Amino acid sequence: MRSKDKSVVAKGNGFTLGRREFLGLMAGTAAVASMAGPSALLAKVKDNGGTLRVGAAANPSSMDPATGGSGSDHVFLFPVFATLVDWEYDTLKAIPGLAKSWEYPDPQTLVLNIREGVTFHDGTTLDAEAVKFNLDRNRTDPRSNIRADLASVESVEVSAPYQVKLNLKAPDTSLPLVLSDRAGMMVSPSAIKKFGEDSDRNPVGAGPMKFVEWNDGDSITLERNPDYWKNERPLVDGITFRIITDSSTRLRSVMSGQNDLAYQLEGRQKPLIERGGSVEGVSGSTVYCFQIYLNHSKGPLSNVKVRQALNYAIDREALVRASMHGAGEPAYMNLPSSHWAYDADVAKLYPYDPDKARQLLTEAGYPDGIDLDMRGYNDQGSVQRQEILMAMLKDVGIRGRFKTGTISDMSAAYFARGEGDFLVSAWTGRPDPSLTYALLYAGDSYFNAGKVEPPEGLMDAIRASRSTNDIEERKKAFSTVQRIVMENALVVPLAFRQDIMAHTDKVNNLQTNLLGKPKFEHVYLES
Repeated sequence: MRSKDKSVVAKGNGFTLGRREFLGLMAGTAAVASMAGPSALLAKVKDNGGTLRVGAAANPSSMDPATGGSGSDHVFLFPVFATLVDWEYDTLKAIPGLAKSWEYPDPQTLVLNIREGVTFHDGTTLDAEAVKFNLDRNRTDPRSNIRADLASVESVEVSAPYQVKLNLKAPDTSLPLVLSDRAGMMVSPSAIKKFGEDSDRNPVGAGPMKFVEWNDGDSITLERNPDYWKNERPLVDGITFRIITDSSTRLRSVMSGQNDLAYQLEGRQKPLIERGGSVEGVSGSTVYCFQIYLNHSKGPLSNVKVRQALNYAIDREALVRASMHGAGEPAYMNLPSSHWAYDADVAKLYPYDPDKARQLLTEAGYPDGIDLDMRGYNDQGSVQRQEILMAMLKDVGIRGRFKTGTISDMSAAYFARGEGDFLVSAWTGRPDPSLTYALLYAGDSYFNAGKVEPPEGLMDAIRASRSTNDIEERKKAFSTVQRIVMENALVVPLAFRQDIMAHTDKVNNLQTNLLGKPKFEHVYLES
């Protein structure tokens, strides 16, 4: 594959690996940001600017961080909305964002010191009052899908013009990373008051890009925010996302020059990228987990033995080989083996054992098997996974056919309206694992389709994981969390996806991150 002097340092498996050229500011409980801009990079970019054309994997569910329900939304949200806290690409460690520092003066109080001089895209001042407005809206508004993210917050106070105090119901050391996700994406209070429910389609943030237009199912257009609060200006003049749900078509759009890059590509496409000549690739590990979501509020899935049978019925290694061309990792819980909170003993609970699956179905009262209402997505990669899963499940007596549709339509049908017994989808991951487990399994969580109360001890273990900064104590708590989830078979984890992107030669400094949701803040174009 071709290479030139464009901020690349290595090649592996035929893929170009981008150098991390952003400022990694190590943040403790009282970290302070020094937001000096990457002057060498800016000197290189000069005035090239240009519009970055991106092949996007899905139409957003909403452009309001609070009301959206799809993990694929983040790629559109990141450029528009600055977050209170940010994270390092490689480790997901918390670093300063709009909050230049934070501290816990006592275990049940979190103080955020807000950066001064920041304005939203509509000119509204981003101060402590604006932050309080957002946090209160996120945790109390009936339309908010992220109330569970801030469940530990009792109240929010403005303690100074640029300081906010969060009074907690219990100690919660996960909050800084919680505030690096949707809950920490700051929306203009003026815009919320102006647009109301139409804020879903009229986003106003404080990020490097301003919203211009959303043609539903076709494109989203953003333009440079000239008043971006960081010292470095945005490196491109704008971003145009073209919604192309089929990954093969997405890749072809880059190869033909219609788009500059495409993300969320499949493992089977790696050889095409390597041989493509006109494109280069970037890949990296992620916490993005393909899984079967189970609505265990009704029918056969309300029986734990049936859910356990589903887990024994899946040959995860074969699934990775067949559907991902080996570009993934078999999943036995909601965290990959490289994660600091991974529990190797829990990973041994469900080896591939179809005989055990049949035995459990018989014990559950279904010796002749069961029929399930299966839901999934209609893109090529998803359909291939569904076909493989149907064959494995049919082998043990679990029958059904998939009803498929777009990510946004099928996710809304399953999570919001409770349609279907299970959904083959993905958990796109969160920076702190306690948020992952709370969002997936809390009784009132959006992602708990049946709104079933979690097993005894689970929420206590999640709270315990948030009560300390000691990594070993947190690991112990997460071992309990993971064991409860998997022994009760609340989910069928399948595989962790690699973040695979393809780009043309003029795209520079494209980087993967562990979350698996690309940000384009450091990308620049060469003509």
